[in-house]
Amino acid sequence: MDANNCYRCRKRKMVDKSMKRKRSPRNAKNRSGRRVKKRSVEIGNEYEVDIAEITPNGAGIAIIKGFLILVDDTKLGDHVKVKITKTDRMNAEAEIVT
Repeated sequence: MDANNCYRCRKRKMVDKSMKRKRSPRNAKNRSGRRVKKRSVEIGNEYEVDIAEITPNGAGIAIIKGFLILVDDTKLGDHVKVKITKTDRMNAEAEIVT
């Protein structure tokens, strides 16, 4: 019997092929295989915004290029100048600049 043709050798080759490390897509920018989305706001920048909504805890919500900005001590409809203090994946926090 040929060494490459025996049942155990074929089975071992099949297991080795299935245990190969899977690679992320070629266009991936980080380890998880997802593209890294660039934020439209940066910490320290100042923006003039309109408060569009209010959260249940009382913070105002403004939107800059589809990015949510949370601003404390504001009312619905206020037009304020804010400075970005903290950013996350989905939103940013800002404080009012006078």
